[in-house]
Amino acid sequence: MTTDQKTTATDLQRLNENISRVEALSQRLVAAMATKKQIDPGLHAPSHEVYFKAASAYMNTMVQNPAKVMEHQVSYWGKMLKHYVDAQHVLTSGKLAAPQDPTPKDRRFSNPMWDTHPYFNYVKQNYLLTSQAIGEALDDLDGLEKDDRKRVQYFTQQIIDMFAPNNFLATNPDALERAVETNGQSLVDGLENLVKDIEENSGELVVTLADKSAFTVGENLAMTPGSVVYRNRMFELIQYTPTTETVDQVPLVVFPPWINKFYVLDMKEQNSFIKWVVDQGITLFVVSWVNPDTSYAGVGMDEYLDEGYVEAITQVKAITGQPQVNAVGYCIGGTTLSLAAAVLDKRGDKSLKSVTLFTTLTDFSDQGEMSVFLDNDFVDGIEREAVETGMLSSFIMARTFSYLRSNDLIYGPAIKSYMMGQAPPAFDLLYWNGDSTNLPGKMAVEYLRGLCQQNRFATTGFSIGGESVTLKDVKVPVCAIACETDHIAAWKASYAGLRQFGSRSKTFLLSQSGHVAGIVNPPSKKKYGHYTKTGMTVEADAWFDGATLNEGSWWPRWREWLSKRAGKQVPARDPGSDTHPVLAAAPGTYVLNQRST
Repeated sequence: MTTDQKTTATDLQRLNENISRVEALSQRLVAAMATKKQIDPGLHAPSHEVYFKAASAYMNTMVQNPAKVMEHQVSYWGKMLKHYVDAQHVLTSGKLAAPQDPTPKDRRFSNPMWDTHPYFNYVKQNYLLTSQAIGEALDDLDGLEKDDRKRVQYFTQQIIDMFAPNNFLATNPDALERAVETNGQSLVDGLENLVKDIEENSGELVVTLADKSAFTVGENLAMTPGSVVYRNRMFELIQYTPTTETVDQVPLVVFPPWINKFYVLDMKEQNSFIKWVVDQGITLFVVSWVNPDTSYAGVGMDEYLDEGYVEAITQVKAITGQPQVNAVGYCIGGTTLSLAAAVLDKRGDKSLKSVTLFTTLTDFSDQGEMSVFLDNDFVDGIEREAVETGMLSSFIMARTFSYLRSNDLIYGPAIKSYMMGQAPPAFDLLYWNGDSTNLPGKMAVEYLRGLCQQNRFATTGFSIGGESVTLKDVKVPVCAIACETDHIAAWKASYAGLRQFGSRSKTFLLSQSGHVAGIVNPPSKKKYGHYTKTGMTVEADAWFDGATLNEGSWWPRWREWLSKRAGKQVPARDPGSDTHPVLAAAPGTYVLNQRST
């Protein structure tokens, strides 16, 4: 037998083995999908009303302005016909090549074959030309309200993205090349990844974004030394070990959002906000929220206020012996910190010396990209799910946020994992992104109804802790940091909320980049800059036009702001006290509780 024959025989044997593995994996796949739990249909997709409104608007446009519809159709037909003729012309000339390609560059189609191979280029151009035609038709629809138009455009774009040719094996040159190179091994590995993801998520398809074996919280994430010095059913309070001989007299407590783990602020030493704060000579406390289960069904905003925010502030004061604290709230954590500040003012409690808000919405009149999920069809589904199960599963929240960036957080990772057979990357931020938490059913509904939908904090008053509070009741000095490209808490909306605060001292900083990268932006990296402008008397656009772009991180500038409210220097404080013994080493135990679907 020749060498070539041996190679062919070996390849054939490997192919047959892979076929056998595919059969076995297919059986596992069917078994795994059979375990899928029933979820309220309202959580899967918008109501039929959205599609009805789109169809009605299109029919109305056809009747009222048929010339516009015909113009769209003729333009689309013309482009498609020209594309077909150009492709045929190149082929009849005897060249295995693609015709001229006027379509825009798209990073989904980075393989050179999308531009050079006649088959793949034809498929790509058809997809992009059709996508463009659909978008133009939607833009010109008559009779749609602003919010309805936004939802129709968003969900239409989701369908367009889902049907991109790179999402399918037969029209993905990268996946096909890889399958040939590996004698089908990549497809087997991909199917293995798919089956594993479905098995680990109770029948749901959740793409694993990061190599879970590469990270352990407390070992190579959340490593800043500290101790848990207080614990109740809502949170663990972590006090960090000082690294300076003296510290600010006024301690600082950080309230992260409840839908994610706090260690986004302590990923690794070089970009840890927590470590940087400690190194600045600040006595730092961080709240680590519990990952609630169904036993928390009756926990609402009142409990998060009094057993969470107020209790944490009370314990920090007791441990440090200080009458006041400075506080930071991140995202939803900042929204509730603002509510807490308003309630404490109503109660005559002066415990808060200042408040800092990271990417926080308090006026929800502009809900940004999240607004498409905040109509009654989705919120009604969440409420029914909350009543039935007692909680809003982290799976639902994680999936919702993923669809805001579906190409980056769903389709792109799925292609690499399921078609290319690649192992997930060892990427700490993606690991954290997948380590989300559940929400108590009552609290989730109160938040979505009262704040997001009805916007009562910015209008008639939001009832919490026995008080009805508005933005004008937030009277402590406030510094708000928003992010320029934030897709969750749009910076202009954040700015608008802060303008309505009753505080006499209001400072607004605008960081470059997005919801996480704009906040976790250490000075050492010198990566993203930030905008500053004195005063907030003008609207957001005017503020930006007159703002100064400063190089580097906003962290040092915020430290200067905080120093004016931090008191004198005192000897450094070790974690805990006689009345607050150390309960566990940081990062504590609550942060280790994994989500359940």
